[in-house]
Amino acid sequence: MLTVNEIFHSIQGESDQSGRPCVFVRLTGCDLRCVWCDTPYAFHEGRRLDVAEVIAEVAAYACDLVEITGGEPLLQDDVYPLMDRLLETGATVLLETGGQVNVSRVPAAVVKIVDVKCPGSGESNRNDWDNLSCLTARDQTKFVIADRTDYEFARDVVRRHALDSRCSGVLFSPVHAVLPPERLAEWILADRLPVRLQVQLHKYLWGSETRGV
Repeated sequence: MLTVNEIFHSIQGESDQSGRPCVFVRLTGCDLRCVWCDTPYAFHEGRRLDVAEVIAEVAAYACDLVEITGGEPLLQDDVYPLMDRLLETGATVLLETGGQVNVSRVPAAVVKIVDVKCPGSGESNRNDWDNLSCLTARDQTKFVIADRTDYEFARDVVRRHALDSRCSGVLFSPVHAVLPPERLAEWILADRLPVRLQVQLHKYLWGSETRGV
């Protein structure tokens, strides 16, 4: 069984699939408390569903792009059979994980979007650095950046681990309403970093307080 916070159909906005329609499966529970977290309701709220019920709800949207997110989805053991079943349907499956849980059990065909927590999150000591060795050419890493200190931390991680050659995309995302995107863009350009600037597209489309988007 899974504890599912919500299942909804929206526009993918935080990966290299940005702009595409996507079904999101948000699982309940997280063992991090990032300072800038925008989904604290996912810590506790949810309903109990088995894998077949989740698959049925996803199928109702007739969408071939599915993202499993949280919370921290890898805290629930049944997320692994869920990923397997979604792959069997022919969907492209994305997994967004906070980076503190080892990703070695994730099916190879799933696109892993692995957060690397910056100091401003308050959780950078929880990064599982072994996850970087699990990245493949289809995967992505994401850094949520609140200020210059976070940026320099992220920049140094990208360079030290040659992340641009390990995975398909390195995503730098400014904390919404905290770090202006244009300032982050200036830093990236000045350092000639091989990364992708991204914003949380759903917040620009529907506002920062709207759930289920």
